[in-house]
Amino acid sequence: MTQRRTFLQQLAFAGIGGTVLLKTGKLSAAVEAAEAAEAAKFPKMTYRTLGRTGFNASRLVYGCGAALSRNRADRVLKLAFDHGVNVYDVGTSSYYRDAQRNLADFVGANRDEIFLITKDFVSVGADANPNLEESKAIAADWESKLDTCLADLNQEHVDAYYIMGANNPRIVNNDEIFNSFERAKAAGKVSHLGISTHENASECLSAAVESGKYSLAMLAMTPAGWYDWASKTTVKNSKPLKDLQPELQSARDSGIGLIAMKVGRMLAPRMFGGRGNRDAFDDHYSEKLLKANLSSFQRSYAYVLENGFDVVNADIQNFHILAENFTAAATSSHYA
Repeated sequence: MTQRRTFLQQLAFAGIGGTVLLKTGKLSAAVEAAEAAEAAKFPKMTYRTLGRTGFNASRLVYGCGAALSRNRADRVLKLAFDHGVNVYDVGTSSYYRDAQRNLADFVGANRDEIFLITKDFVSVGADANPNLEESKAIAADWESKLDTCLADLNQEHVDAYYIMGANNPRIVNNDEIFNSFERAKAAGKVSHLGISTHENASECLSAAVESGKYSLAMLAMTPAGWYDWASKTTVKNSKPLKDLQPELQSARDSGIGLIAMKVGRMLAPRMFGGRGNRDAFDDHYSEKLLKANLSSFQRSYAYVLENGFDVVNADIQNFHILAENFTAAATSSHYA
């Protein structure tokens, strides 16, 4: 929080923000003016067709789950939207608290121009092998959770609904899940099926490809390879991202749009359970990327975008994070 306040104060007392502060005496007004002025300097956003959805997606996805779990962020959401971010990812209130409700007004005001994703868990373990009746119950439960998500968002339809935290390939490629999804689609509640995964991710992606049913896969990936949620580092014996290109290309060839997540988590401070090693991925970067005027987080985002992923999901907690990640996503091709 100290770093956040320092950044805001620097903005508020510089240029336009300082002028507004002198006129109004309000730090909040100064910060708002300063952030708008800084956003006007953003590079032009770039786009990629997101798999079989056909949607021309901004290469930065606004991650709304943790970011909006406790508070609204209407101003930052609007700045992102006004400058070209058009994909917004959120999820179940059982995990992300009030995030969907805090996003609802923004979605309502911009629904026709954004791609909206939500997600919820399936109630089954990673090693389970459910029979037909168990599969029907699991799928029905996951289907019913979509109604809760829609109610929280005050929407009748989302563009994509994910199996959240997918970790069981048998569930990813399960006919009852597909039947539940098709019922929801026929009812006009959703258009596309997806998964998000940071456990057994490679196996789950393979199952999604085999099924031919998925439009999107959000994968926990770093420049050094698959990210492991439990250990807060890369999966043991994971190939680096460069060597995973055939696997990723196979998914894209099958029509699955690929979204990277947890890209910079290993770089983050200890509050996320990791060591916060800002140099963790440097061995994977070209000399050009290493010398670029980018933060360690920006390098990681730019790298995954130029090595197999269509877009990257960032948990955008504040304007500073938006500005940092926006620049990396919009300019990633400069460092290929």
